[in-house]
Amino acid sequence: MNPFPLEPIEKASVDELRGLQLKRLQATLRHAYRNSPVYRRKFDEAGVHPDDCRSLADLAKFPFTTKQDLRDSYPFGMFAVPRAQCARIHASSGTTGKPTVVGYTLRDIDTWATVMARSIRASGAKPGDMVHVSYGYGLFTGGLGAHYGAEKLGLTVVPFGGGQTERQVQLMEDFRPDIIMVTPSYMLAIADEFERQGRDPRESSVRLGIFGAEPWTNDMRVAIEARMDIDAVDIYGLSEVMGPGVANECVETKDGPTIWEDHFYPEIIHPETGEPVADGEMGELVFTSLTKEALPIIRYRTRDLTRLLPGTARTMRRMEKITGRSDDMMIVRGVNVFPTQIEELILRRPELTAHYQCLLRRDGHMDELTVAVETRPGLSPDSLEARAAAELLRHEIKVYVGSSVEVALRPEGGVERSQGKAKRVLDLRHG
Repeated sequence: MNPFPLEPIEKASVDELRGLQLKRLQATLRHAYRNSPVYRRKFDEAGVHPDDCRSLADLAKFPFTTKQDLRDSYPFGMFAVPRAQCARIHASSGTTGKPTVVGYTLRDIDTWATVMARSIRASGAKPGDMVHVSYGYGLFTGGLGAHYGAEKLGLTVVPFGGGQTERQVQLMEDFRPDIIMVTPSYMLAIADEFERQGRDPRESSVRLGIFGAEPWTNDMRVAIEARMDIDAVDIYGLSEVMGPGVANECVETKDGPTIWEDHFYPEIIHPETGEPVADGEMGELVFTSLTKEALPIIRYRTRDLTRLLPGTARTMRRMEKITGRSDDMMIVRGVNVFPTQIEELILRRPELTAHYQCLLRRDGHMDELTVAVETRPGLSPDSLEARAAAELLRHEIKVYVGSSVEVALRPEGGVERSQGKAKRVLDLRHG
């Protein structure tokens, strides 16, 4: 028996779930139209009104929301409550322009903590567990989202945040946490530090890792689980929709994140036409919030590429593990290339590690892609074994991805470590 019982809605019938979704969707559309000038204008320009939503399929009549909408209304223009009613403000990093700003009422914070607690429970948490949070705290939603969810579930939280990898390992050894919540790329850096200190990462107290904030492959899951001797599950979210906890894998199936559909309604659309596609078809993930007060979000285009799958461990639908984003895609000499395609091939080579970066340059009028990747500890990049592995990797990328690349081998530590989201692509074409 699960020591943390499921909420009734997690096992409700599909008809019951759809009925709740429609009721909440209609209320959300009315709330956005009445209280957000941005949404009122968008709906009016599209010629739609909340009363036009009589079924879930009617949502397709309503306009999309994009990151640009949030930037254009910076900082608080899209809020549907007065700023004074917001209990908290979060924001993206804004590295590609103005940050996207999101607000939360006290009820929103409680909703967020609820779906995060549900996510941690689905991951395999047990009463009395200690959670080491290595997601960044501050304006980034990761740290506080994980923190509030773990506390709501009744667990003990170590609010470490990112960075100070040496100290992270020391406190993990001293405090003996059961769960770590961190980006998968930084988990690898922590594993490296365990080994640098002469410790076996498989002997750590951690039995469960909840990884998110960046795309990662099932091959990466296998590599992390083997290296740390843990269960590795995927958590999904984005600040514009809520933060982490929009969806989470169930540890008993590990078959893609279950979407908490009582709070977030998913669609898949064709990335170019914007037309909805059927469940099971690949496309761009779109979310509509169903219970948010401060910043209701209508048909938000995430740019994440996935497909919707039937529920397994829960009634709610799953989404296939996200391994690519439309805005992460590199077009190299006319070929679409995703970093995760390259990652899968790297992880097949025991001579190489999962520390890699894709470097885009322009040679005259031609784009050139170099994959910088570290050799395993103790193996020189100049060795025959390493050079043979690089040549094989180059060949496999050409065969399986369809793009010619150069492979640059680096010694241990030669690829910059991430202390948060990994920067997999470095575009030097316009520098």
